[in-house]
Amino acid sequence: MLFDMRTVFQKILIGDRVMEFEFATASRIIFGIGKSQKLSEFISEYGNRALLVTGTTPDRFRAVPLSLDSANIDYQIFEIGGEPSLEDVLSGIRHARSFGCEMVIAMGGGSVIDGGKAIAALIANEGDPLNYLEVIGDGKPLANPSIPFMAIPTTAGTGSEVTRNAVLSSPEHRVKVSLRSPTMLPRLALIDPELTCSLPPELTASTGMDALTQVLEPFVSRFSNPFTDILCKEGMMRAARSLERAYQHGEDLTAREDMAFTSLLGGLALANAKLGAVHGFAGPLGGMIHGPHGAICARLLPFVMEVNIRALKDRTPESNALARYEEVSRILTGKGSVTIMDGVNWVRELCERLGISPLRNFGLEKGHFSEAVEKASRSSSMKGNPIELTEDEMEEILLEAL
Repeated sequence: MLFDMRTVFQKILIGDRVMEFEFATASRIIFGIGKSQKLSEFISEYGNRALLVTGTTPDRFRAVPLSLDSANIDYQIFEIGGEPSLEDVLSGIRHARSFGCEMVIAMGGGSVIDGGKAIAALIANEGDPLNYLEVIGDGKPLANPSIPFMAIPTTAGTGSEVTRNAVLSSPEHRVKVSLRSPTMLPRLALIDPELTCSLPPELTASTGMDALTQVLEPFVSRFSNPFTDILCKEGMMRAARSLERAYQHGEDLTAREDMAFTSLLGGLALANAKLGAVHGFAGPLGGMIHGPHGAICARLLPFVMEVNIRALKDRTPESNALARYEEVSRILTGKGSVTIMDGVNWVRELCERLGISPLRNFGLEKGHFSEAVEKASRSSSMKGNPIELTEDEMEEILLEAL
């Protein structure tokens, strides 16, 4: 799939000038069906010893190990089961150092990629990881760039293959936190939609809704820019036409390609325009309850949209974000004449068809609200929300999602 950058730059021209913005991403992005079989062709320059970070069922994706074997690249497999914790990362660092690895390759969902990304970063930076973590640590900048890191997603949701942070859980603190640095961007993001065909419907739904959220939130973010707008519009259009199709017909490669591309676009957008209240809540909630990140985002999305729209109308009716929410409605519904709430209703109805669970099914209770609101208010993602929400509005979102 080709992405014509000349067209992109033509579209961001405003009169005789170009809007100012910064855009950073992985050094190299390779997208296409079957590309995972050719991994060794793209990484030989980085050495011949690798730590291959995977989920707990690496045999599902034999193309990558076979490619490494054919190129005589020595590797050790390090499995991460579920969302990566600080202990997982420390264990991975020990394995990588004892093996003398020269690169880290992560093949899996967003959790696996985040784990691999953190391992690659902290191998190159001595000291306690808490020195570098947000919220629960000192948040110090990483002094040294990561060793070469390659990301191969097997889900279509997080876009972690092109972001500069890794989300880690700390059970001790009951929260998820980020390790973040521009030097953590992968050297290679290899996206093969074929790897997502084996995803079961439930995971297709939750990760797909995360992908949709990550092209919707940056579009209405306070930090949106003309470049990320183009990515978000394309992603929303593709998710609208293909998410439910991928859920119902997992073998449909066209739908899988659309969703893999949407996930990539979301990662590009969020890394450069931030997110919003959905992800502002998802991080803290992920450390407090036992729900998958994508499922939490999916449940929150329509209620965050509704509360944001009402707050914008009440307090900043002149905000450009209202016009953007109307555009969201047009893109999602595929209709030219819509109301601002049509997009909210479209998302709510899609969640019902995809079987998205209420958050009480994952253990959320009203007694958690105060802690969740306090932690969400301090999150990095919340800074991108189009309007600052009150505590009452944030609790309303949680109550609706309960």
